[in-house]
Amino acid sequence: MSDGSIYYACRNGHYVLKFVGEVRLTLCSTIDLHLEKVLARREISDTLIDLTETTTIDSTSLGLIAKLAVKAAEQGMPRPTLISTNGDITKILYSMGFDQVFLLLDSVPASGADLERVPFVQESEDQVRARIIDAHRILIDLNDANRNAFKDLVATLEGCG
Repeated sequence: MSDGSIYYACRNGHYVLKFVGEVRLTLCSTIDLHLEKVLARREISDTLIDLTETTTIDSTSLGLIAKLAVKAAEQGMPRPTLISTNGDITKILYSMGFDQVFLLLDSVPASGADLERVPFVQESEDQVRARIIDAHRILIDLNDANRNAFKDLVATLEGCG
């Protein structure tokens, strides 16, 4: 039996939880305590659960995932999104009524097949330099560390024009 892993990220109110490998009851305490902490955070505005790398998942783990959806609804949050690309897991999700409390997706929306390549734009050296300066001015305005890191670069680039 391969061990399962859980990963998460939270940025600007967007919470992502990713399950990898075999997710079994041995992880139930980890999952439940983590979700309690997450649900206590008021800045969470929406959630996404990624099962794309999950090989198996047991009912205990599924129950805890469902708990996340129920608690999110109680807090007035939108239905969490759940992505499963494993047909067997997806079938279980539907059979357990997860489509009632989650937005279920069977593919990753941002896969290469769903994306279009942005056409390359060729500009003059002066135009490129102006874009580089503008981009670094934005970074400089974000915080003092950026100001210290990029002020000399901007000064040099401005002197080249």
